[in-house]
Amino acid sequence: MNAKRTKPDINKVFADGRLIDEAIREGVHRALQEHKRAGNPIAVWRDGKVVMLKPEAIPV
Repeated sequence: MNAKRTKPDINKVFADGRLIDEAIREGVHRALQEHKRAGNPIAVWRDGKVVMLKPEAIPV
């Protein structure tokens, strides 16, 4: 069976913003997981400076 999904109204999606916020959170979470798994550091902003976090310090 091939169920058809309807596309959301893009104007409503942008006006509400919750779906966009959730997609961004999910994307960041996945990126952090991938960096940690691959052993790559990430750059974060702390106390007005860029700090590199070692993979083992990446919060996921």
